Amino acid sequence: MTEISQSILAKGLTKRFDKITAVDNLDLSVYSGEIFGIVGPDGAGKTTTLRMLSSIMEPTSGSALIAGFDVSKDSINVKENLAYMSQKFGLYTDLTVKENIDFYADLYGVPKKGRDKRIDELLDFSHMRPFKSRLAGNLSGGMKQKLQLACALVHTPKVLLLDEPTNGVDPVSRRDFWRILYGLLKQNVSILVTTAYLDEAERCNRVGLLNNGKLFAVGTPLEIRKLMKGRILYIRSEESRKISRLLQENLEGSNINLFGDSVHIVCEDFNETEKISRHLIESNKFKYNEIREALPSLEDVFISALIDVDNKSSQTAIELSETIDKKKDGISVYVKNLTRNFGDFVAVDNISFEVKRGEIFGFLGPNGAGKSTTIRMLCGLLQPSKGTGVVSGFDINNQAEEIKKHIGYMSQKFSLYEDLTVEENIEFYGGIYGLGNNRLIERKKWAIDIAGLKDRNKSSTSILSGGFKQRLALACAILHEPPIIFLDEPTSGVDPLSRRRFWDIIYKMADKGVTVFVTTHYMEEAEYCDRIALIYGGKMIALGTPTELKSQVFIEGKSIPSMEDVFISFIESVDRKNEADNVK
Repeated sequence: MTEISQSILAKGLTKRFDKITAVDNLDLSVYSGEIFGIVGPDGAGKTTTLRMLSSIMEPTSGSALIAGFDVSKDSINVKENLAYMSQKFGLYTDLTVKENIDFYADLYGVPKKGRDKRIDELLDFSHMRPFKSRLAGNLSGGMKQKLQLACALVHTPKVLLLDEPTNGVDPVSRRDFWRILYGLLKQNVSILVTTAYLDEAERCNRVGLLNNGKLFAVGTPLEIRKLMKGRILYIRSEESRKISRLLQENLEGSNINLFGDSVHIVCEDFNETEKISRHLIESNKFKYNEIREALPSLEDVFISALIDVDNKSSQTAIELSETIDKKKDGISVYVKNLTRNFGDFVAVDNISFEVKRGEIFGFLGPNGAGKSTTIRMLCGLLQPSKGTGVVSGFDINNQAEEIKKHIGYMSQKFSLYEDLTVEENIEFYGGIYGLGNNRLIERKKWAIDIAGLKDRNKSSTSILSGGFKQRLALACAILHEPPIIFLDEPTSGVDPLSRRRFWDIIYKMADKGVTVFVTTHYMEEAEYCDRIALIYGGKMIALGTPTELKSQVFIEGKSIPSMEDVFISFIESVDRKNEADNVK
């Protein structure tokens, strides 16, 4: 391809902040009609790169062209030819959904003729039409993200820069969003997208792996997968957690990763690793469905390339007291006919379920389905309109304060105070949970170790990467060693390596008897749960293990459907039933 067809062209692009080099001599080209994905860990330089390309930030050295215009010398023409969606919400909270989109349409010079049709298309794609007149400030985090997507796409630019655009967006809306991107390709739009979702990177024409400000691999997803060092031994079993723990104890030096009901072992000598693994599993009488070689995914390549063997944060032993929830019935959470109304709106509609002690219980649903509202009721933060619930032996209707003492809660925004240091955040939460001086000193050291922040304990929380903030927030939430932990979309926007380490901690907690109640939009993460409840429109529409839910869904051409397939299939089934009922 010629340079003329390169809508984005960067040569030697560099950005330094004092002694820190955020982007280091980066060469990049994106062609017309191409989606190029940049994947990298927190702090790799993804956002800084997009800010330089959009003329928001001046490069230290190097050059970049957008649609043929220099980002440093001709920023006006650059901005006229691109749309940029940043991670921070560029919304006006005192304007309605429709007014926000109209504002961006005016900003981009979208003609009045045909504008309403375009806005209606965007509202339908994002399932935001019912909220057309709602103030942006009153939207949930996921809805704000979808509204910003609509604002960025209200005109058709030559270049579209998207900085992790689908964080906090459910799989149905994500799939619709990617359909729109593919439609833009037909109009020769160049799209550069950063993402923390490796399944999204698979949808790009080409992918760049970025680390420490440098692109260390560029190619099609197939070409990137071929960079995998070693082969992958795949073991599928309903006892995968036990098998993973057994192999980690006996296969020294091996890279062993747990993916829900499967274990991946990256190995050089495949035959020998398979022989030893099979012997260990069978001699310990663990059951398994299959042992075979698997093709590497982009996530396998990413983790293999970036894993830091010197970082022991994921290996830190989690020491929990022996007084963890030992109720005779083994039930940590019990819910019967739970309902919550906000005026005429029914956010949670007559749901019932129970969660066993030591279980990892996944709570899935689209934005606005009622997940966060349910968690807030279970945590004693919101009074139910109807129904009953018991959490750790305490009634949610009249013992809310007791519940708060016996749970940990990690919200979507990590619940940290960014103007405090790491130590100060831990001390603050220690005070809330009533930890005494000696106990607080002991638990503070533990929290810093678990978060991997031993050398940054005096640092301001605001400068930490998403992965470090995530682990610090988890450490603060379980500082008092609660028997139940509620995690509300805890890994949204966190890179795969940080997410993997986070789940290592969760598995160890569950093994010690802690009950983990988690909501997520990351479908591979849903497979890490022991059981999953699917909520839609405030109603429970499915409940079971990942294997049980998959067995209820048939996707042509697939022997085993993905959790995303399952998620969308159940929701589409409910929509079809509702449409049929409306016709009647």
